[in-house]
Parts: sequence; structure tokens; C-alpha cells
Amino acid sequence: MIELKGIAWNHSRGFVSVVATAQRFEELNPGISITWEKRSLQAFADAPLEKLAESYDLIVMDHPHTALAAREKVLLPLDQHLPEEFLADQAENSVGASHTSYASAGHQWTLATDAACPIATWRPDLMEERGLELPENWEEMLELARQGQVGLSLFPVDVLMHTYSLCEALGEAPFRGETALASSATLTAALRHLRELAALCQERFFEMNPIRTAEFMTQTDEIAYCPLGYGYSNYSRRGYARALLKAGCPVLFEDRPLRTVLGGAGLAVSARTRHIQTCVDYARFTAEPAIQRGIYFEAGGQPGHRSAWTDARVNAASNDFFKDTLPALDNALVRPPYPGYMYFQDRASPIAHECVTGKISPAMAAEKLNSLYRESKSK
Repeated sequence: MIELKGIAWNHSRGFVSVVATAQRFEELNPGISITWEKRSLQAFADAPLEKLAESYDLIVMDHPHTALAAREKVLLPLDQHLPEEFLADQAENSVGASHTSYASAGHQWTLATDAACPIATWRPDLMEERGLELPENWEEMLELARQGQVGLSLFPVDVLMHTYSLCEALGEAPFRGETALASSATLTAALRHLRELAALCQERFFEMNPIRTAEFMTQTDEIAYCPLGYGYSNYSRRGYARALLKAGCPVLFEDRPLRTVLGGAGLAVSARTRHIQTCVDYARFTAEPAIQRGIYFEAGGQPGHRSAWTDARVNAASNDFFKDTLPALDNALVRPPYPGYMYFQDRASPIAHECVTGKISPAMAAEKLNSLYRESKSK
């Protein structure tokens, strides 16, 4: 018996999906056992890969860890174990830059089995009942917020991601220079816009990640619209939650689509596994297009293969979540692939959060963020 252990994150999208593919893989390959464990969403983002690679054969991971993982050689370079034609299909059918976001130092370290970015979601029933119009731009969204109808994910790391988006919307894409995340003027303005929006929302959202925000929207009738939150297609599937969410692209900002920050997850293999071929075979099985739009999606997963996002059956089962948000994914910003990035993100998130909660000024936060960015480049 070959026994593998995997670690995913604690949501139907991240956990039940891989449990389902593992079960089917076991049925097709007698003599193999795959046990998945789960961690919280925050631990999913924060846990050092080198520690996980010591304990697990299979790791569901976030792409900003890739450069450091490549440098430390804690993952298996999948391009050395998978056929070229398979990886070419993965690249051609990537959702946005998902596939390439897991490449570093000339190797492909992870398969993009899941794709996401911040999108807009709303309660169609409440919008109609309350006579509310769907906002098309930032100003209309603020007006909806003034009516008490808006909430969004304002957990520290989400605040930082929204800050990147607003920097780009103001005409300066983040991370383009070596000495600053963005110019002080742009970064300060981005934080001011975000703080203005946050001040119009209930304080509870400062502690809510995207999952908690979606749960709040579907389990209560307090708000009708969320302008920014990493998308979870589960809440657009009938029967999953008390109420159904409709999903779409974020509003325009100064007549341009608001570009949000690519998230999602990928399936990696530990460099320490004693069962390389079995792990690689299972990773490929999970990433295959037929599995992605079949078992993986049906078990609550949010596929990373483009064929699932454009599949009529998948969209019919998810209130058109995938086809309606795909433009946002294709337009998403990608966090920079340098080894010190996670050092920056872990320390920058609370700074941005302190700013939007009013503890420090946008100008002071901008100064701290740029100083931290310069420090991270040497890590």
C-alpha cells in the first residue's frame, strides 16, 4: 500500500474538491491511499512551505510562495516529471496568468488547479426588493455604500490586495520599481480611497476574510452588494447557502475596469516525498480538464482549467459565475515573483489594515509600506 498525505485549506472549495479527486484516483488505482488534511484560510496563506514539505507529500499552495520554494528547493519541479504536451495544454488553458504564476527559475513547480481573484457579488433578491441599481463605477458603488448596502473583505491581507488594485487604477501599477511599491502620492491616494469606502461599511468587515463575507451576505439580509472579495463559486450554486449570490466583474474606476489581484491555488508535490511518480500521477489526474469540469467542480472546487470556466454545464450549475467573472481573472494583476515577497506581504498587511481602520494616516502607511518593500528586496 502506498500512503500519501496532503494538506489543503478549510473550505468546501479547497478541501472537499481534492478529497473527491483522491477518492476517485484510489478507485482507479488500487493499492494507493491519499489522506487530505486541512488548515485555515489564513494558515493556508502564511504557512512556510519548507515545514509543510517535511510532513506532506501533496501541498495545495498559493502562488506568491513559488519563488522562495524554488530557491529553497522544497518542491518537485513538475516539468521534469510531466509530459510536455500536458504542460502545454495547462499553459494554453490557463485562467489569466494562473499557470505561469507557479513558474520560477526555469521550472514549473505547481499545477494551477484553482483560480480566483477579487470580484463583485450581490444578492439579486435584495437588489430587486430594495429597488437598488447595480453600480457600474466607483462613485455609484460609494453611493450604494452610503445607503448601508455594501460590505467587503477588509481582513488585513485583503486590504493590501485592494491597495494594489487602486494603485493600478490610479495609473501606477505596483511593484514596477526596485525602491518603492508605488510612489508615495499614488500609494497615499489609493489608501485614502479605500479608507473612504471602509468608513461606509460596518466595522465587522474589518475582521472578515472573503469566506466570512460571503457567509454574512448569504446567511443574513443586511447588505446587498460586495464590490471586492476573492470569488467563491460555491455561494452561486443553489443549495449551498441560505441565499444565492450573483457574481460579476468589479466596477469601473475612472472609466477603466478595476484590475484586482490574482489568487487561486495550485497543487504541488513535496521534494521529500518517497512516492514521486504516484504524487505526480495524482496531481496530473486532478488537473486534467475532464476532472476539473467534472468531479473537481461537482465536489465544490473552483477549477483552474479554462475549459471548466467556459463549460455550459458548469456555468448552468453556478449561476454563470465562471463566464461572468472570467474577464476579471484574465485582467488580474500578478504579485511579483521574488523570494522576499511573502516577507513583505506578511508585514505589509497589518500596516494597510491600520490605515483603513484609522489608526495611522495614509501618508504614514505609504511611507512604511515603501520602506518595508525596500527591505524585502534583500530577503
